[in-house]
Amino acid sequence: MIRPRLILPVLLAALAPVYGASAAAPTSSEQLRYNVNWPSGLSLGEASLSFTKTPASADQPGRIEGELTLDASIPGFHVTDRYSSRASADYCSVRFDKKLRHGSRQADEAMNFDQQHMTASRETLTASHELVPGVDLGKSQVSVPACAKDALTYLSFLRNELAEGRLPQPQPVFFGAAYDVWVDFRGTETVKVGDASLEADRVNISLRGPASELSLTVFFARDAARTPVVFRVPLALGTFSMELAKP
Repeated sequence: MIRPRLILPVLLAALAPVYGASAAAPTSSEQLRYNVNWPSGLSLGEASLSFTKTPASADQPGRIEGELTLDASIPGFHVTDRYSSRASADYCSVRFDKKLRHGSRQADEAMNFDQQHMTASRETLTASHELVPGVDLGKSQVSVPACAKDALTYLSFLRNELAEGRLPQPQPVFFGAAYDVWVDFRGTETVKVGDASLEADRVNISLRGPASELSLTVFFARDAARTPVVFRVPLALGTFSMELAKP
């Protein structure tokens, strides 16, 4: 059973990889804001997603950069987290950073990818053992598959694949540790976001990590960018959601 103080970290870990590039434009920037809600509909807080895709130039390769921040709380417990990623234009990760602040506990971690040698170095800068049990400070190196993807880059890739009428094959995705991720398309539904109703593609995303499994449902708008408009995460206390603030 997930303890109440762990609801926000688990929800954030599931929802972190949420944004990506518009398939319709070679250069794009995007900023989305979401309301994070209890199963009852009461607000837990807000999330902010920003994204920039830059095409290649004469002296610089193309790149994809994104950031997710969360500011949320339950009585006596506050979360302020930040995730950022940088990847090549073909969705191969370069660097992934996460900074977790859960009450008085904190963890800072960076992951640098060497795609040429199919390795990644993971450096833990600070970590409270209550937040990340058993984690020691320092560096470690792991093998990664060709064109390995961190969590944020993967969802950028997923949105692009949906825009092209495809689904990604099951693959490992890195959110610190490696998670096996696979997706299923479940048809098109009408969803309500605020006062608006719109048609959205329903996609189930399953994640299996070293010590946990999770399944969530994401609704992607049927626009060129496949904007994620609603997320639903079933947990022990009910289904938590994240909804686009201005569809």
